[in-house]
Amino acid sequence: MAGMGRFQARDLEKLRDELVRLENNTNEFLELCARELAARLLAKVVKRTPVGDYSKEITVVAKRDGKKHKKGEEYKKKVNPSGKQGGTLRRGWTEGQKVSSYAAYMPIHHFGNTYVIEIVNPVEYAAYVEYGHRTANHKGWVKGRFMMTISEQELKRIAPKVLENKIKKFLGGCLK
Repeated sequence: MAGMGRFQARDLEKLRDELVRLENNTNEFLELCARELAARLLAKVVKRTPVGDYSKEITVVAKRDGKKHKKGEEYKKKVNPSGKQGGTLRRGWTEGQKVSSYAAYMPIHHFGNTYVIEIVNPVEYAAYVEYGHRTANHKGWVKGRFMMTISEQELKRIAPKVLENKIKKFLGGCLK
């Protein structure tokens, strides 16, 4: 008959205490996981969001000799006559009603076994860029960029591995 090994009752009490501590920290751990996934989604969607380019290319005649052009030579130059700058849509991404970009401040809503963090873009034309829209003259269609949709799909693909690593780390820290 094989031996059972040696243990002490004190070791079982330590294990029990660790399991109780693990159970008490579960909600905090789940919120941390939700924040991690939301932060990753936010980073992906911001990176994927296009930035408007309002510059125009004009032809200019060089007035004097320079490093790149001789006097009288024509060359193309980009200028921004409107003064508009792009990036409003990209800067518009936020978590819920907060305007912070730090994952620790994301408001979490807890509904039963579901943790919800809203990632929104309040810029009025965000939905048109996401899903596409008709042109101003109603004759054509501008394709959507699907920055949120594609980012969500990517996150769904990597989420199991991310969560598995977090769970291993969490259990490893509690059950030494």
